[in-house]
Amino acid sequence: MNNVLSDLRVLDLTQAMAGPICGMLLGDFGADVIKIERPGSGDQSRGWGPPFVQSESAYFLSCNRNKRSLTLNLDKPAAIEILHELVRGADVFLVNQPSLASLQKRKHDYETLRAINPRLIYVSITGYGFTGPKAGLAGYDLVAQGEAGLMSFTGLPDWEPMRFPAPIADITTGVYAALGVLVALRARDQNGAGQFIDMALFDSQLTWLNHIGSNYLNAGVEPKKIGNAHASIVPYQVFRAQDKYIIIAVGSEALWQKFLRVLDAQDSLGRDERFATNRGRSEQRDELVQQIQNIVGTKPAAYWLEQLRAAEIPCGPINSAAEALNDVQTRARGMIVEIEHPLLGIAKSVGNPIHFSETPVVYQKHPPLLGEHTDEILRALGKSEVEIGNWKKDGVIA
Repeated sequence: MNNVLSDLRVLDLTQAMAGPICGMLLGDFGADVIKIERPGSGDQSRGWGPPFVQSESAYFLSCNRNKRSLTLNLDKPAAIEILHELVRGADVFLVNQPSLASLQKRKHDYETLRAINPRLIYVSITGYGFTGPKAGLAGYDLVAQGEAGLMSFTGLPDWEPMRFPAPIADITTGVYAALGVLVALRARDQNGAGQFIDMALFDSQLTWLNHIGSNYLNAGVEPKKIGNAHASIVPYQVFRAQDKYIIIAVGSEALWQKFLRVLDAQDSLGRDERFATNRGRSEQRDELVQQIQNIVGTKPAAYWLEQLRAAEIPCGPINSAAEALNDVQTRARGMIVEIEHPLLGIAKSVGNPIHFSETPVVYQKHPPLLGEHTDEILRALGKSEVEIGNWKKDGVIA
């Protein structure tokens, strides 16, 4: 069993995707993650669908395993008192409320909670962070993708701005937030103090610019829409074989020589000095790609993939989501998680991609039903059945 973070308690007040991803990752590594939700409605993603499976949102199921659910109506003073009691024994606090005034009103802003527990690591996940002229503005993944520049160069030249279908800003922010928590825990080991971690979807999405950002910052070159090709490497794109599309990625001169042999083009493309270097191939992109396409289009995908793999040239098919999830490699790597669930029988999700040799990830808890563990958690705080019953009558919990 993975007990690496089993001595940690995480209070997760986040909704949607970014914060829940962070909490789920910490839960995967053994932390006791308590997901705190509003009675009656809970995390907004519980209502995101279709598809729904036995009333449970498949979206919610994707990022909430390894957690317990506690309902608290933080508009009620008694709920705030319960939250503060939990904070006293917590290590990490996750929240994605951009309004400081709202946090202060409900008494779970950083300064209030730090006074209760100076060792607390407080993680705020918002659209723009708590500094800068856009601090406090609401944000979703789509907004971050657009404002951080990615949608301006995704797709083909005549396409409208194009969103990447998966919530990449949310997922990236969640992963970075989990990394930040681990660093803050290490710092706390050294100095005994917690700290405030300010995460923004916008910042995290900017990191996706990577070399594209470097091209602009250092050389003044802005990206253009080039579809499935690579701005700096040729050939590195999608080609159509006789029956279907495949990916071919030739990222070095050594691979180019191997690729020429696979194409049986040493005496044609191989003798053209314009194609001898990646720089030359990039400058003659259109002509070269067309010549390669003319060759690749003469044989089926299976033939090319076999030949390319034998030559150790990176390549692959273009799978549907269903094909990817059912791929033999997916199963061999244990990337499909199955956890017993009280409504579904089995809840399935894509697993954690980190494969530890000594402390493997353990999938212990299903994505919780709303308020499933409320009574259990309150009893552990020493609350009586009478208190719990009264709070339910008063709408403090559900």
